[in-house]
Amino acid sequence: MEYTGSKYIGEYVDGRMEGKAKYILPTETVYVGEMKDGMFHGEGTLYYPNGSQYDAVWENGLAIKGTYTFADGLHYDEKNWHYCDGYDRRFFTEIRNGLKPAGMAQLTNMDPPRKVPKGWYDCGDGFYNPVTRVIKDYRNRFLRNADDDEHEWITRTCRKGYTEIVGHRPKL
Repeated sequence: MEYTGSKYIGEYVDGRMEGKAKYILPTETVYVGEMKDGMFHGEGTLYYPNGSQYDAVWENGLAIKGTYTFADGLHYDEKNWHYCDGYDRRFFTEIRNGLKPAGMAQLTNMDPPRKVPKGWYDCGDGFYNPVTRVIKDYRNRFLRNADDDEHEWITRTCRKGYTEIVGHRPKL
């Protein structure tokens, strides 16, 4: 554990992680469920730092059946997924709470939307600086470096910040 940055709280059998457990990854994603021979096995849930979760049945470390739930409560349905597709472009909060009156556009699923720092982009899991190509989460922690494809997608499709935010400026 000390080499991976992970933390394990749970039962051991013959020196291996086995039984009911809580496994915390360095990304702050937390698995709570059954382990067998050091792997996720049986029923277990991954809780992500953004508030979403994946409830699954695991077999030897692989999810064989599961359900993903976004932080806002929207459940992903692999077969009947119609959320924000070509026919219905509403955000989940608009589906759940209704549309705003004409002239009051909702820009993101979060209402009011996050304020994006000037020159940066809101890419869904954090803010993106196109100069350094670094994506930081909404708490200003490093997430990843964007490759050429992600850079192009973010600058083409994501919301860009155009005004200075008083008291908040992510570090370059």
